Amino acid sequence: MKTKRKIIIIVAAAIVLVVAGILLLNPHRQAFSYRTHVVSPSTIELTVTATGYIQPVDQVEVGTQVSGEIKHIYVDYNSRVKKGQLIAELDKQTLNERLTQALSVEKSAQAALLLAEQTYNRTSQLYEAQAATLTDLESATNQLVQAQANLENAHTTVREARVNLSYAEIYSPIDGIVLDRQVEEGQTVAASYSTPTMFIIANDLKNMQVEADVDEADIGQVAVGQKVTFTVDAYPTMSFQGTVRQIRLQPTVTNNVVTYTVIIDAPNPDEKLFPNMTASVTIVTQSTTGNTIPLEALNYSHNGIPSAIQQAWIKNGNDIHPVPVETGIDDGINAIILNGPSTGDTIILSTVELMPKNAKAPGSNPFMPGPPGGKK
Repeated sequence: MKTKRKIIIIVAAAIVLVVAGILLLNPHRQAFSYRTHVVSPSTIELTVTATGYIQPVDQVEVGTQVSGEIKHIYVDYNSRVKKGQLIAELDKQTLNERLTQALSVEKSAQAALLLAEQTYNRTSQLYEAQAATLTDLESATNQLVQAQANLENAHTTVREARVNLSYAEIYSPIDGIVLDRQVEEGQTVAASYSTPTMFIIANDLKNMQVEADVDEADIGQVAVGQKVTFTVDAYPTMSFQGTVRQIRLQPTVTNNVVTYTVIIDAPNPDEKLFPNMTASVTIVTQSTTGNTIPLEALNYSHNGIPSAIQQAWIKNGNDIHPVPVETGIDDGINAIILNGPSTGDTIILSTVELMPKNAKAPGSNPFMPGPPGGKK
């Protein structure tokens, strides 16, 4: 490290001497003005951009497990509901009839079991008195077992009928707000093959999330916990804050473009963000604060003198000298300074060439006298 530092110092000193020599040996040198920049602390952020949609964190589709006509609906769009609150009710007439029928079958099964038990007891006594055959006893035993099974099936049917009857009342499974109501009173819903959706309820609109699609070329820079800013079209002048919560590994392929879904927590205390709003997302993948230097300054070549190292030219009054620069991350415009100019240093960005000494202004007539008191 000491040897490298000595080399850098020697190279910088040599460049200063060459520049000084050129300026001294050039009697026709021109006057220059410089575009400069004062070194100061700043923050440079590297970002990844994506597009996503606003969604509630918890969202439940509420349906029915039985078919029937919707008798009553007790909530509407945007209704606030509590867990266990009755929100709709199906017509119960058919379900009540099925329960009545099941109870009747259960009662008949109980009577049949009682008869089978009495028959078995009599046959067993007769068999012991050798007044009945073994076949008679086996038949009575079989009838008793069958009657017991029939009663158990009847009990099951009654329980099922009661459960189906309870399904006619639709309750909210969570505290929240009704986002969508997909049915009307009088409408018939069929639950033969799948559960029809009646309502969509979101748990809490004060805590939303952004489901952003990040390109496969950028996903390697994204990590859980990174800071996020995003905007929505509804509030073009506002910027919302969020944090990366999850990176889903299942990719989405659309027209040979591979993206990954990134879930971003998006607090929504004022409830300005609505479900399915389009969000323009900026994920901050790296952020560093320190003295910065414009990349333009690193490309500046004083008097056309090339450099073997990365450097910047510092201007202090009439003194101009190069300083080696080691940089960190950059955003394409500015870079973090790791070693080099200090806070307050004035560095040259470019040279603005003025008129040569003793030269006439462009377009002037050499045969015209100069201004009064002026030099010829």
